[in-house]
Amino acid sequence: MKNINWGTGIAILYISFVVGILALVTLTTTQRVDLVSEDYYALELDFQNKIDKTHRANTLAEPLRWQLTEKTLEVQFPKEFLRKDLAGKIRFYCPSDNTNDADFAIMPDARNQQRIALAKLQPGRYLLQFDWKNGETTYWNEGAIVVKNSERQ
Repeated sequence: MKNINWGTGIAILYISFVVGILALVTLTTTQRVDLVSEDYYALELDFQNKIDKTHRANTLAEPLRWQLTEKTLEVQFPKEFLRKDLAGKIRFYCPSDNTNDADFAIMPDARNQQRIALAKLQPGRYLLQFDWKNGETTYWNEGAIVVKNSERQ
């Protein structure tokens, strides 16, 4: 075997370092980076408002409840609230892929219930975010669900 002189060794080391750095730069530029929200700074400023809404929701005599069935998410709003005064949105936030996020308007039926078909969602883990109000009083509830539907319509 030939002996490699120190000049050739340094050249090989330098070239391998440059190739390694170029490979890392290429790898990092092809990675997807999803922000929780595009307007995260404005949401941070509104955080105290969210804390207040959560506190109001936690002190209700009859809290907001939800149940996951095989094909729907069933939401039960407090019975003492009038259906016509309920408004807001239900957000399905998918932490792993923001393209799976979905928003639904709050539209309860005569029994203050709402059913959301899960067939509209991709399978995966979702954080439920209820931003709702009764009249002028606002509330916030959160939870997590796993959608397992394989039969999409």
